[in-house]
Amino acid sequence: MSVNKVILVGRLGRDPETRYTGGGQAVANFSVATDETYKDRNGEKQKRTEWHKIVVWGKQAEIAQQYLKKGSLVFIEGRIQSREWQDKEGQKRTSFEIVASNFRMLGGRGDGMAAGAGASGGASRGGGDDLDHGAPAEDPFGSSPTSGPEISDEDIPF
Repeated sequence: MSVNKVILVGRLGRDPETRYTGGGQAVANFSVATDETYKDRNGEKQKRTEWHKIVVWGKQAEIAQQYLKKGSLVFIEGRIQSREWQDKEGQKRTSFEIVASNFRMLGGRGDGMAAGAGASGGASRGGGDDLDHGAPAEDPFGSSPTSGPEISDEDIPF
């Protein structure tokens, strides 16, 4: 048995960028920063920031594009995926990203949310608007395809 599960709570480092596959499926990319505070050998408090590349598919990608903004506090649940590629010098490189299967927007307008996201009240109350969706129906990275539940705009709680 094996498990590939990631849970992150952090802030967006940039607005999501959304593209569409040849089949019309949305895919959004953004970065999330998580912070760790620790004491060094001298007992002084230190802070380390880790940056994570996030990929979101389907209707979730469209929701992320519409409501997530740089600085937004977000809960991400997904899996780690690696990609190999060659750089300009022909060197083999590997990058890692989190393919999100679920995300929740945390906080409110003051936490980097777009003003329009909180206009109907749901997002501005804070405390985790739930957008739990399945995996994408089409994944160009070769993992087994599964289909998630279809949602409409009426299913969005804000």
